[in-house]
Amino acid sequence: MSSQSDAARLLVRTLEAEGVEYVFGIPGEENIHFVDALNDSPIRYVLVRHEQGAAFMAEIYGRLTGKAGVASATLGPGAINLQLGVADATTNSTPVVAISAQVGLDRIYKESHQIVDLVSLFRPITKWSELAPTARALPEMVRKAFKTAQTERPGAVYLAIPEDVESAPVPADLAPLPRNVVRPQEPSPAQIARAADVLARARQPIVLAGHGATRAHASDALVHFSERLGLPVATTFNGKGVFPDDHRNALGAVGFMRHDYVNFGFDEADVLIAVGYELQEFDPVKVNPNADKKIIHIHQFPAEVDDHYPVEVGIQGDISHSLRQLGEAVHRRWDATGTGEQIRRMMREELEQGRADDGFPLSPRRVVADIREVMGRHDVVLADTGAVKMWMARMYPTYEPNTLLVSNGLSSMGFAVPGALAAKLARPDRKVLAATGDGAFLMNSQEIETAVRERIPFTVLVWQDDAYGLIEWKMNLELGRSSHIRFGGIDYVKYAESLGAQGYQVTSADELLPTLRKALDHDGVSVVTVPVDYSHNLRLTDRLGELTDPF
Repeated sequence: MSSQSDAARLLVRTLEAEGVEYVFGIPGEENIHFVDALNDSPIRYVLVRHEQGAAFMAEIYGRLTGKAGVASATLGPGAINLQLGVADATTNSTPVVAISAQVGLDRIYKESHQIVDLVSLFRPITKWSELAPTARALPEMVRKAFKTAQTERPGAVYLAIPEDVESAPVPADLAPLPRNVVRPQEPSPAQIARAADVLARARQPIVLAGHGATRAHASDALVHFSERLGLPVATTFNGKGVFPDDHRNALGAVGFMRHDYVNFGFDEADVLIAVGYELQEFDPVKVNPNADKKIIHIHQFPAEVDDHYPVEVGIQGDISHSLRQLGEAVHRRWDATGTGEQIRRMMREELEQGRADDGFPLSPRRVVADIREVMGRHDVVLADTGAVKMWMARMYPTYEPNTLLVSNGLSSMGFAVPGALAAKLARPDRKVLAATGDGAFLMNSQEIETAVRERIPFTVLVWQDDAYGLIEWKMNLELGRSSHIRFGGIDYVKYAESLGAQGYQVTSADELLPTLRKALDHDGVSVVTVPVDYSHNLRLTDRLGELTDPF
């Protein structure tokens, strides 16, 4: 072993000690020793086509496993390209460790080639951002990076490794630090009693479950709590699946741009029980416009401050234990069946209308219905940001946590294709589908080549309208016209084939379902393109805008 690679090999050993399985990245001149050292490691290096894709892969891997995904880049432009996915991870409360090279300490203090203050650039979008000043610091700094990324509220961290630090010799006895897992604390009995008193006097409580409930694996406890007290449960877009949509107390997901069916459940409520909810998921003004509801906040950390989120009681600790103890402390029941059943009925009717709609280009409802038909209860769909997200998050029924993934923190476009690659690595036994608009698709479509080369099978469904459909929707709603949102059509079949994938073009409504089945059964990467009629967007918001009391 040459002394020049010792620090790089130590870095790899620290990653192994953290249980890292994959590093997503692109090598650069300044981190070649690190990339070379990975050849002698069980860690799989996934060579990507753009560092932004690497960061999104790390994010989705972290979201599905709870273990920090690792993205790697060279210094300067490579590191800067990581930033969108890193910011997306932090705002979506997802653990990621981003590691990049940096210029050597012998010239970092002066103006020189490729010098950018990367630590300062990453600091606003991470939980912790730092530079390793010596090779001896690597075990402590890597341990701190993973502990910080994975501790609630999770997020991204950034570590810069100067070129001369990466190649420095290290003592033979310098070793990785042992992992220590931060366990959630038990909820306070006094806070449980206070929350039970609030509920005892409640007329019509409602539960809002967010992404934190998914991360805490609190789905079973949430279902038991709802059934014990007879409470209706809505989720955020990021929390979809933590409460099954076919449960009799399910209200569906809240987060659409208009006053949707599920919002009526909040209109009638006087107490809001927020379970694992975080404000960046969804603005509380939309469910508590008058700031008059009493809020019980149940999470592993205190609530953020907001005018429309006045916390009456905060229960901080293990979410499942908090729900169980609160449920046992409340000695009354409510009836969630009336409002919940009517909301579920209206959403079922919409989905059935979509399933029967043979128009071409296809209505968004038809696309959602066919995706639901072809995907199993355990399979994973990633809905990219845009009109696709609005239709999928609003209408796509989910039954398990993390089976529909959206970005509702930063709401970044372009995460679904690279994210699907990571989702398949994290969930190899499940079908994985990236549902994306054509605008978002082209932002990171080059990662299809990565998936083909790495033999990672998944399907991409491109919703084609040759425009930035969500922006057109918003422009027409607010301005009455749209501009600068259309772009040229592309032959997506030829494009997919040029990257080594299978390409399919849907030419009628009845082709979509069998084409999706064929694509998902293919042991490779498939790209299915379906023309979508987004005139349904304005029809939906016009209709919802007219609703004031559907019951």
